[in-house]
Amino acid sequence: MVDVADKAETRRVAVARGWLRLEPQALAAVASGETAKGDALAVARIAAIQAAKRTADWIPLCHPLPLTSVAVRLRVAADRVEVEAEVGCTGRTGVEMEALTAVSAACLTLYDMTKAYGQGGVIGDIRLIHKSGGRSGSWERAGEPPWV
Repeated sequence: MVDVADKAETRRVAVARGWLRLEPQALAAVASGETAKGDALAVARIAAIQAAKRTADWIPLCHPLPLTSVAVRLRVAADRVEVEAEVGCTGRTGVEMEALTAVSAACLTLYDMTKAYGQGGVIGDIRLIHKSGGRSGSWERAGEPPWV
């Protein structure tokens, strides 16, 4: 694990996105909040928050961080569920992995909750959109549309 003891504590924020493409029947069940296992969007939101908080347990050599915020946004689009996670903390290392882990967990949870409708779901395009704080400052993915 990298030694971060000499780094300054700064406010750090990271935003990640991804999606789960679903077959029409599965997408309709998610949109209605009535999958066989319950409200998939609500469960995916909780899974994302839990995963962000436990990222150091999932990713070897990742520092455990005292998160100050985790916001998870989910929306049903034409053929997929889109996921965005924004994670913040005041610390010595960034929260990019926490945001990416949150998105991954939300997508995996949605897959689990919809697999009864078919195994055709596809998780894709999990990526960092924004990060700020620390020595390297801010970074934005070029060409990424804002979440509306």
